[in-house]
Amino acid sequence: MSPTLNALVAIALWASLASFGTALSHVPPFLLTGLALLVGSVLSWPSVLRDRQAWAIPARTLALGVYGLFGFHFLLFIALRHAPPVEANLVNYLWPLFMVVLAPLLLPGLSLRPMHVVAALLGFAGAAIAILGARGGDASTVGAGVSYWGFAPALGSAFIWASYSLWTKRVPAFPTTAIGLFGLISGVLSLACHVLLEPSAALSLRDGLLIVLCGLGPLGAAFFFWDMALKRGDARQLGILSYITPLASTALLMLVTGRPLSWSIALAAALIIAAAVMGSRIRA
Repeated sequence: MSPTLNALVAIALWASLASFGTALSHVPPFLLTGLALLVGSVLSWPSVLRDRQAWAIPARTLALGVYGLFGFHFLLFIALRHAPPVEANLVNYLWPLFMVVLAPLLLPGLSLRPMHVVAALLGFAGAAIAILGARGGDASTVGAGVSYWGFAPALGSAFIWASYSLWTKRVPAFPTTAIGLFGLISGVLSLACHVLLEPSAALSLRDGLLIVLCGLGPLGAAFFFWDMALKRGDARQLGILSYITPLASTALLMLVTGRPLSWSIALAAALIIAAAVMGSRIRA
């Protein structure tokens, strides 16, 4: 598969995450993420059983993987606890823009053309319209214990995922199966956060099934496909393409919940598709 197709598969899987999150909204987030990441790591176990060296990677590479998978989710959940969720999620979706802008700084040999920035900003505008439009015009509310300082960790989570995605090109080459090790350790750390920060929760059979599906999809296979895309793709173009994620996620969530698609989704789609086409035509 081409890098673009690998990225599109990852994006399609990530688009289902909001729907899973809605169906499992009663499950503490660190518990949900920890269990799903552990399930996702299972996808690499057959390769490890065939070749025990599949997870034999340098400590620096392992640290980068845990920094990406665990650090991203940890800061995002802190942000969602202390800032209005819709706006915090929008700030978090600055990561594709960060990928485009930071690529020349973190990856030698890449340059940043004005059209890269224009396409990235166009994509972010589309993401903003999709996410904010999904509220149906309701104003954000800031309840007890919620404050806007939570935007700082949301910004941090965006930086972590963008920098992780770019730095995977700077560490020694590692097999995609190592993503399973990243997920395994990140899952254990997430469960530790659940024990320390969240109340215990009982899970039903339905909850368990949905968590398994979430782990096999948006919190499992998606990371493997994203890694394959990063290994051979142009990080600037992949960053622009990633704006399809919030659009598809919002549209799918509206369909699942029975809400009609609005004009904002159509406008967001037009902006994001225009950004993706523009980004794909920019020469390196």
